[in-house]
This record gives sequence, C-alpha cells and structure tokens, in this order.
Amino acid sequence: MRNLIILLFLIAQSNLALGQSDYFYPSGQNFDPNIPSPEEFLGYPIGEFHTRHDRIVSYFEMLAEKSDKATLQVIGKTYEQRPQIVLTVTSPENHGNLESIRQEHLKISDPSQTSPDVSAMPVVMTLGFNVHGNEPSSSEAALLTAYYIVASNTPEAEEYRKNAVIFIDPVYNPDGRDRHTNWANMHRGDPKVADPWDREHNEVWPSGRVNHYWFDLNRDWLPLVHPESKARIDFYHQWLPNMVTDFHEMGTNSTYFFEPTKPFGSENPLVPRTNYDKLNNLMAKYFSRNLDEIGSLYFTKEVFDNSYPGYGSTYPDIHGGLGLVFEQASSRGHLQQSRTRQVEFRFTIRNHLRSALATIEGTVKEKDVFLKHQREFFESAISDANADPVKAYIFGEQYDQTRLNAFLELALRHNIKVYSTSQSQQQGGLSYQAGKSYIIPTNQPQYRMVKSMFEKVKSFHDSVFYDASAWSMALAYGIDHTEIKTTRFQLEEQINEVPSNTIDQKQATYAYLLDSKDLNVHKALYHLLKNEVYVHVGLKPFAATVGGQTKSYSYGSLVVSVVDQDLAQEEIHQYVKEAAALSGLEFDPVGTGMSVSGIDLGSGNFRPIDAPKAMMIVGEGVYLYEAGEIWHLLDTKVGMPITKVDKIDLPRVNLNDYTTIVMVHGNYNDLSDSWVADLKRWVGSGGTLITQKSATSWAINKELSISEFKTKNKEENEDVPRLNYATAQDARGAQRIGGSIYELDLDITHPIGFGYQKEQIPVYRNSTIFLKPSQNEFSTVGQYTSSPWLSGYISADNLELVKNSASIVVSPNGNGRVIQFTDNPNFRGTWLGTSKLFLNALFYGALVRVP
Repeated sequence: MRNLIILLFLIAQSNLALGQSDYFYPSGQNFDPNIPSPEEFLGYPIGEFHTRHDRIVSYFEMLAEKSDKATLQVIGKTYEQRPQIVLTVTSPENHGNLESIRQEHLKISDPSQTSPDVSAMPVVMTLGFNVHGNEPSSSEAALLTAYYIVASNTPEAEEYRKNAVIFIDPVYNPDGRDRHTNWANMHRGDPKVADPWDREHNEVWPSGRVNHYWFDLNRDWLPLVHPESKARIDFYHQWLPNMVTDFHEMGTNSTYFFEPTKPFGSENPLVPRTNYDKLNNLMAKYFSRNLDEIGSLYFTKEVFDNSYPGYGSTYPDIHGGLGLVFEQASSRGHLQQSRTRQVEFRFTIRNHLRSALATIEGTVKEKDVFLKHQREFFESAISDANADPVKAYIFGEQYDQTRLNAFLELALRHNIKVYSTSQSQQQGGLSYQAGKSYIIPTNQPQYRMVKSMFEKVKSFHDSVFYDASAWSMALAYGIDHTEIKTTRFQLEEQINEVPSNTIDQKQATYAYLLDSKDLNVHKALYHLLKNEVYVHVGLKPFAATVGGQTKSYSYGSLVVSVVDQDLAQEEIHQYVKEAAALSGLEFDPVGTGMSVSGIDLGSGNFRPIDAPKAMMIVGEGVYLYEAGEIWHLLDTKVGMPITKVDKIDLPRVNLNDYTTIVMVHGNYNDLSDSWVADLKRWVGSGGTLITQKSATSWAINKELSISEFKTKNKEENEDVPRLNYATAQDARGAQRIGGSIYELDLDITHPIGFGYQKEQIPVYRNSTIFLKPSQNEFSTVGQYTSSPWLSGYISADNLELVKNSASIVVSPNGNGRVIQFTDNPNFRGTWLGTSKLFLNALFYGALVRVP
C-alpha cells in the first residue's frame, strides 16, 4: 500500500508539471518528478505574480540541492546586499571535471597555446536575464529555463547537458527588479486591470529599471562602475563563454525582436564580420522556428545597434563569443491592453522562454562553429595587432594617483595585459614618469579591448545611434596616453593588481598642506569639515619647505593650521590621519607660515571653506541617470550625503537650510512661479545653484542667469575676450548631439578648475545646448576650443556651434551665483577626468565672486 501511495504521489506531481508545461514548453516533455517545478515551489502559476528576487534565489538553491546536474554559486552582492547568483548546469560527468573543462576552454582564447580539439569539447554559454529591473518577464523565464535544463529527461535535454556548460544568471539587477516587483504586486488587481493608465502599469520615479544609484547596468559592462558589473565581469573572464544572452522588454504595442540588429554602420568595426554575417544569421533560424511554433509575431534587423562595446549583448562580441539581445513587448504589470490585444505577463514570459530554449538548442547544435569562431577571433586579434601601426599605448598621470589607479584597475579587470615602466620617458610630446606610467602592448589576445579603451573614432557609416558614439576610457579618465608606433619599447614586469598605497601621516607643528591635484582631495576635505576642522583653500599658488625640500602647490591647495582651531593639536592630527587614510593622500606637515614663494599661509588669498549642505531636486521629469550619477559620486568618491528632494515637496522646504542646490537635466516647467521667485531670492542672498544641460537652459529662461544661447547666426556670436579668473582683481583694478568627446579650454585658476594642471581637457557631451561665452571676461570657466572634436559623431552644423562655445559659465545673481554646465561632468560615473569640476563647484562655489 505504501508503495502505491508513493507511486500515486509521483504521478500527481508529474501531472502538475505537465499541466504547467502545456502552455510554456514544447510538447513531449518528461520532467523528473523529484524536482519541483517553479509553480510547485512558489505556490502560484508563473505569470500570476511577479516573483521576488529572494524567491528566485531559493528556487535555484533547491535545484542545486536536489540535482547532481546543477551547482549554485554567489558571485557578488548588490549595494542593497542582495546576492548575485549563477546556476551551473551540465551533465554529472562534466560537473566532476569542471575545472579541467574550464582550463581547456581558455586555451581556445590563447593563440600561444595549441588549439584543443573543439569537437570533443562542450560549448560554454551564459543565459543572462533582467538587467533592467522593470523588464521582469525574463527572470520568470529564467526559472522555467532552469527547471527545463535541470529536470527534463528528454533526449534533447540530455544532449544539451552533455555538450554544454550552461550558466544561468537569473537577475542581472536584483535591486531594480525588487523595486518593480513590489510595485507590480501591490497594485495588482483581481480581476486584473488591462487599462494602460492603471497605476500598476505606471511606476513612480525612479522606476525599477535602474540599480540602487539609478544607473543603467546594461551600459556598465565597459565602465564597470558598480559591484554588480564587476562581479559579473570577473566571472565572465573565468570562462569566456561562447554565447551570452541579454533579455529585455520594450513598448506594449511592439511584438518581439531578436538579432540580427540593424546592419552596417551600427556594428562595431573592431569585431570580425563573421560575428554579424554568419553567427547572428545562424542562430536566427532557431529563434524564428521556436516563435513560429507558438504563433508569436517578431521582427529583426530594423533597430538597435552593436557599436558600443559595453552592453550585455555586445561585450561578448569583442571577446570571441556571440552576444544576443532579445526584446519582448511588455505587459508592464500582469495584463495590459495594446492597440490590438491584451498582453498577458505569462505570454511575455513564454516568448522569452522559447528564445532561451532556442539559444541552448542552437548553441549546442552549432557548438563547433562557435568554438572555432572563438579560436579564430583571438588568432585574428594577434594578426590584426601585428598589422596595426600602433604597437603599444603608454599611459600615465603624474599628479593624480587616484585616477591613474582607477584606470589601471579598469584595464586589469578587462583582462588586459599591462606592464610597468622603470624609466621616465618622452612620448608624443608628453612626459611619462617612472612609477607613474604603464605600457599596454597591442600584440595580445585582448587587442580589440585595448583599442576600445584608447581609440578615437570619427568616421561612421550612420549618423543615428541608439547610444553613445564615443567611449574612449582613456579620455573619460583624463589620462595622458600616447600611441607608440615603433617596436623599440621595453616591457618590464606585468602588473596583476593595483599598487597599494600606505600612508604614514606625520604630525605638524604649524600647519598641514594638501595639494589639489588628486581626485580624492574632496574626500579628505569633507572628512575634515564634517569633524569641524577649519580648512582654508588657496586662491593662488605658492611653494613651501617640506622635509627640507621646496615643494610647489597649485591653485586650490588646502591648508589646515594647527593653532587657528577650536580643537586640540592631537585631535587635529587624528582627523588629518583619518582623512589621509580615507583618501590615500598624505598631508605635508610644515613648521612655518612663511612660503618660499607665492602667498604666505596667513594670506587673505586663503579662504575658509564651509562644509556644503547640498540639496538635489529629483522626481518626475528629472533625468534620473544624471541625478544618480551625482548621488553615487558623493557617496562613493567623497563620503558626503546629499539631500534628494522631490519636486512636489519643494514648496515645503526651507531653502535657507542649504548652501547649494543642484539641478540636473530634466523638465522643470512644472515648478510654480512663486517657488522660482523663492529660488531667485535664495541665490541672490548668497546661494549657489549648479545646473546641468536643460536645467541650464531653464535657469537662463527663468532669468536666474544672464548667460546667452549661441545660435547659428554668426553675427550674433561675436567673440568675447576671456581672461583668467586669478587675474580678475588686478585687471579690474587697472580698469543633438549623440554622445561624443571634445576638447575644452579650462581656466585652471578659477575655483571650478582647481586641481587641474592642464588647460586643455577632454569632456563628454550629449546635449544640443550651446552657450555664448560670458560678457564678463572672467566668468567663462570652460570654453570649447576652435578645433574641439576628439571622438564620436557630430554633424557639421553642430560642430560649428560647439566651436568656441561656453561649457561652464558662472553667472552672478545678487550675492549668489549660478554655475552652469552645458554638459554632464559625471557621465555614467566613469568620467573621472571631469567629475572634479562638479565637486569643485559644490565645495568652492560659494567662494566665487564674479568681478
């Protein structure tokens, strides 16, 4: 009797699984009855609710526990401490030999080693899901995909497990997913509401698309700003998969998209044509057949591009694999009416499931093609490098160790080989110091990634881009770099990690000095200010005796006196030690206020700095990426809080509680006239308003600023003389652009330019706001040069408008000022070469007096 009961139970379990499979899976499935389906485990049919991230993790843990075909590992954690998991699925025999399989697979990408027999090797694939948290159908499809590939007993599934190592990353963006999951579930109706205007289908700002800091993680595979991306790339380079998927959602009125993407012009010229011409088309037949079987409409080739190498669907292309993007019309909830039909959540899940299964099928059946392509990719990387006139790149930064280390870490994380230099040298008219410069040879398997990091591109087949048209990381970091076109250079020790920096902060008897050159100067400064240590900033350069040697200090250097404080000398030293440890910067102790040259330490040209109390306006209509970039910058690079106030709450806020207000790109036309009048009074009373892009236009239109727009009428764009801010007192006394990169002439004597040593710096621009230089000769902090174009696409008309236009202008308003940026100095958290401009505006804006 007991055996009969067990048999009936197993049959019942099998019937439940088959009931679920009737809709989602192809016919003829045979699942292991000992492994619960997602519906059995979760307690509801897939598509009835949005599944929380922790429940997805629990289901994957169960699969690994119950099956010898699956193992689970945590590869990282998000900002909000959610685990990033990867389920590895393959045959039990492969599981017992995984490290050997990995090592053999990596030989394919190393042309210096004999290529293994690809016909005897399993193919490696990563099925990645849900990088945009409010595109949730793919993570539900990941549950069903994992169940199929682990529990299916069909001959096809057995073949897939035998001939592939399959990694399933069910949620690329756990924090964003849970934000949207909670929204959709708490507004779910019963019966479901299909009306697109229902609250369920319209998330509040900032939505679940983005991660904790409101960044788009799908753009972060190249910059690697966030822990989610760093963990994913670290895992990626352990295996170098042949296939990587990237599942998305689009508008409800669309159908379904799979690659090929838009041909020619939208493809990365560094990637071999076989990737686009052969592999994409090879896989397309598997996708079309699977979607044809269930009668789903789809399209290909019309949209999306593969040029930017920092997507989940393009990063693999530049590593010998194939990255694929899928886009499903979204229900943005559980049920939504489109122009022609009601789109069910479970319908969107089924389409992605079928594409995931088609990916597994096609990759396994064409495995020899993919493995051979990867080998040929890396062999051609070496041959292309040999044919490239550029044999190496030398890069360095003699003033800002923080930026140099950050760029070095980025290169190493992308598995690029970097070598040290023990001799100082001149290259391309630039000086590279020993110990502060490195060489990256192009002759290495990562040749194409090396080119992506350094190359400036100006020629394009197309003028319409889904995203950025320029992405040189060397320019983004503001790192000096030079092409070496000779083989006569010496490679020394290979660098495997960023050098550590130990600070032994010495005590001062008179004052501590800190030069302004390093990016981390604001981190040190804020730590002192929040602990009520008085700090002064120098408006002019000087030189002092430090350790018996003369040392020069540039504009914006900091002075912490020992005697002119409310704190005891030992307390000051302790806070300086803490600031040094936090920032990695050593303060110079001095025993006298007499400078060797320039201003003395008691000069009136040293101005006291108050800790900024900053507020940033957020909410509907505000560009959440730019707001998130500032939030992230201050949290991670400064350790300073910023108050984020929703536009609807502004009438209740006392502006006098803040020293600085930040307005990023966005629509502010809904702000009331009375509040704008309050803002004008606040600025006029001494407040500092910092604006970016369209907020700059808004400030001009609302007469908060006296700046003027530059137009196409050349007669209206008369040249205005421009003088260095540092000379102002003496002088007065005597009388669509798609993302691309440009050269800016910066006034490094101005508080906004403090810490910069070069007047010409690269900046990222993706706005069509053009300002005339200020009528005040000292107020144009940054102006584009007459030949500004460095990299990326721009039309001829817009290039003319960029030339000699203003990028950073300080406009006086009573006792206050409006600091206007036409660009975003914090773009994607990776433009460390310009983020100091924003930090200077935040910390030193109140010092600016427009002559």
